[in-house]
Amino acid sequence: MTALEALQTYFGYEQFRPLQDKIVESVLAGKDTLALLPTGGGKSICFQVPTLVHDEGLCLVVTPLIALMKDQVENLRRRDIRAAAIYTGMSRDQQRVAIDNCMFGPYRFLYVSPERLESEEFRRKLAELPIVMIAVDEAHCISQWGYDFRPSYLKISEIRALLPKQVPILALTATATPEVAEDIQQQLLFRAPNVIRQSFARENLSYLVRYCKNSQDTHSAGRTKTEELQHIVSRMPQSRIIVYVRNRKRAEELAGILGCPYYHAGLSPEERTRRQEAWDGIMVCTNAFGMGIDKPDVRLVIHYDLPDSPEAYFQEAGRAGRDGQPAYAVLLYAPEDKAKVQKRVADNYPPREFVEDVYHKTADFLCVGAGSGLGHSFALHIDELCHTMRLPVLQTYSALHLLTQAGYIDFQEEQDNQARVMVNVPLHTLREYQLSGEQEELLHSLLRKYPGVMTELKYLHGEITETIHQTLTGLAARHIITYIPRTRACRVTFVQERQTEVYLPRQAYEKREDAFKQRLHAMMEYAEQTSYCRSQLLLSYFGETDAPCCGTCDVCRSKKG
Repeated sequence: MTALEALQTYFGYEQFRPLQDKIVESVLAGKDTLALLPTGGGKSICFQVPTLVHDEGLCLVVTPLIALMKDQVENLRRRDIRAAAIYTGMSRDQQRVAIDNCMFGPYRFLYVSPERLESEEFRRKLAELPIVMIAVDEAHCISQWGYDFRPSYLKISEIRALLPKQVPILALTATATPEVAEDIQQQLLFRAPNVIRQSFARENLSYLVRYCKNSQDTHSAGRTKTEELQHIVSRMPQSRIIVYVRNRKRAEELAGILGCPYYHAGLSPEERTRRQEAWDGIMVCTNAFGMGIDKPDVRLVIHYDLPDSPEAYFQEAGRAGRDGQPAYAVLLYAPEDKAKVQKRVADNYPPREFVEDVYHKTADFLCVGAGSGLGHSFALHIDELCHTMRLPVLQTYSALHLLTQAGYIDFQEEQDNQARVMVNVPLHTLREYQLSGEQEELLHSLLRKYPGVMTELKYLHGEITETIHQTLTGLAARHIITYIPRTRACRVTFVQERQTEVYLPRQAYEKREDAFKQRLHAMMEYAEQTSYCRSQLLLSYFGETDAPCCGTCDVCRSKKG
């Protein structure tokens, strides 16, 4: 079967999109490949088709997005293509079944998070899997100089040595500067440089900046950001619109003003899914909303706050107009944003002494003594840590990330921890407890569904209704079971024993701080300049120095008069 035949047979498309065929050909030729495709460019086809061209074999897909994993697995299954995923919250039995299916069954795709590659048990199984290629989504996360660096991505290159034969690796991302593109290839141990990129120019997308007055300015003419936001959305009443903000509080406040839903990582996974599926107008959100969005008819993306980098802005703005119809990306900018940017640098890179203080206070809070803790993992509620240890929240988050980059801990933000239960009393003594009908029925159900529940904590699957939760809580209060309800908490793993002193290498602190400042400066330049085509300015940041003038951004329009 040829690549085009696979595309037509499995996906129903007559032809590849621009550059998809070149990427597929490169992978099928056994070449390590970095593919730079804009948001909505059809990245998944680039690893799904070459895998299916092979009569058999498995593609290992590394992605940080659980929602995207689930969506792609379901989409493949609907096409009668066997696919599996392993992600946080699955029980060990579920993970084992997924691995066995990929090892012994006709499975073609296995989706995993980068953190999964650190598991020794998973690594032992890797050599037995019939892997024919590796796909790395959101590949900019592997670069030390990418805007969303994640240390767990550095483990991807290690798995290449664990495979019995050399297989090609396909790295995919929507945005990367030339420096980041080179770093991705080095980190993934490319056998030869090989970048296939599509121009990021979007003829249908107009880039606009709206200058606003400060929020506390009641005397000057003009509109505040909130007033300008209301004005803009009122002119597009029937459109699908995304409004990006920097924090959860502002998302909720603006959603109340606009009378629309909001979306942020503080919502439960079920509620986030429900809101994303129901979204049909305006959505006010943090950057938690966006990855895996499959709505091509977004007409307007508004950034209420200045993004941290051109990469983040370009990717989020690029969610508008993926259907090829006219769309708009609007940045709201006020004089007070300059001071906010300076504070953002201080919040993201607090003093070294503060970072060391956070390290020791976190260890004390988790009762980890000096010389201990290696390999131990803890759920961590940041609010409790900061309240108990009298630490500022934003700087504490940043300090934990810096400690991760320096190799002391592995800090994962707000993971969803599934409910767990263990039965504490022998079966023959249950009659002594005078259980209600609901309690007795639930206990017998637990014993049937979860083998070993009397010897170890077991993850509970499926929906836990309020009634079930109350019944479990009642049983736990009588010590009949141990019940750990579902929680959303950060997780800290000590990568090395607790140290008496902390050293932040230049690469983990000053160099990353300098890169952060440069990206913020580039965004300030984009917002403030009024004489250079905004599309060209953005594209030059990604190395497209010969991009044509867009003719549609606010600067180009003003020149036309």
